[in-house]
Amino acid sequence: MRSLGVSAVAMEVSSHALDQERVYGCEFDAAVFTNLTRDHLDYHKDMDSYREAKLKLFAGLSPRYKPNAAAIINQDDPASSCFSDVCKTTLWTFGIREKSQVRAVDVRLSPSGVSYKAHTPSGETELQLHLTGLFNVYNSLAALSFGLSQGFPLSLIKDAIESVRGVDGRFEVVQDKPFSVIVDYAHTPDGLENVLLTAVEICRGKKIVIFGCGGDRDRTKRPMMGRVAAQYGDFCIITSDNPRTEEPISIIREIEVGFKDGLQSRGGPAGRYCIEPDRRKAIQLGIGMAEEGDLVLIAGKGHEDYQIFRDKTVCFDDRQVAREALANCKM
Repeated sequence: MRSLGVSAVAMEVSSHALDQERVYGCEFDAAVFTNLTRDHLDYHKDMDSYREAKLKLFAGLSPRYKPNAAAIINQDDPASSCFSDVCKTTLWTFGIREKSQVRAVDVRLSPSGVSYKAHTPSGETELQLHLTGLFNVYNSLAALSFGLSQGFPLSLIKDAIESVRGVDGRFEVVQDKPFSVIVDYAHTPDGLENVLLTAVEICRGKKIVIFGCGGDRDRTKRPMMGRVAAQYGDFCIITSDNPRTEEPISIIREIEVGFKDGLQSRGGPAGRYCIEPDRRKAIQLGIGMAEEGDLVLIAGKGHEDYQIFRDKTVCFDDRQVAREALANCKM
């Protein structure tokens, strides 16, 4: 990258990398905290250890090497104070609910995008994103805060954010009419909830949810994702994700426990879900039952173009499978 003249890098620093000191010696100009939600507990074992790993990135920001180093914190997240407390550098906060330095007000969601007014120390501006969902409001606020922390003009940041057209597999619209088909990478309880909250905002019909959970990964999140799907979906098809060395039906049964709990707490009918371990058939089934105004969410794999089983890895792209199902759909 350096030999090609790259002068700036935006990177995800994983909790694994921090725990294993794989970024030891890297001096960052800025670090962004988006949220702390349940993930990677197959590695970290508990949320305290997971949080401590993430905190290393912010504790490591040093004005000694980077005088203008900035920590950019989502103040709406319950764990935000933990991250603010370890910072020795300039602190920037963003959010919607709290009185943050960079704040979104008058948020308006639609299937094609989201708009809001941003209040910042450099003034106010209207933003119109080509991305939808409240989570993208937060992502754009983080980008806006970073730009301001590095001295970029507000007008330039606005133009850059409004030019973004989306990322493969992140609330990717495969079809929008007569019913919507959305593919998203959401593979954690928080991620699935964020996507379904967006679906609730933009969909006037039924929300049909198709998802599974990966094998050989954190088992505790499986029933939690089931409860989320039961809470916000109108019909759910529990299927396989990447089962790896586990039996797909065993993973599905663990999801089902949480789903039934969620149904009971919501007071919904028992027939609001079905099980189909074959992911291709599950997608075909979900699209086949959709009617005008409905939304079909295919969650968990997003941009991935493969599926991992115990003894093989096969080509599998949710978006392509959905397109094939739509081509055979009578509507």
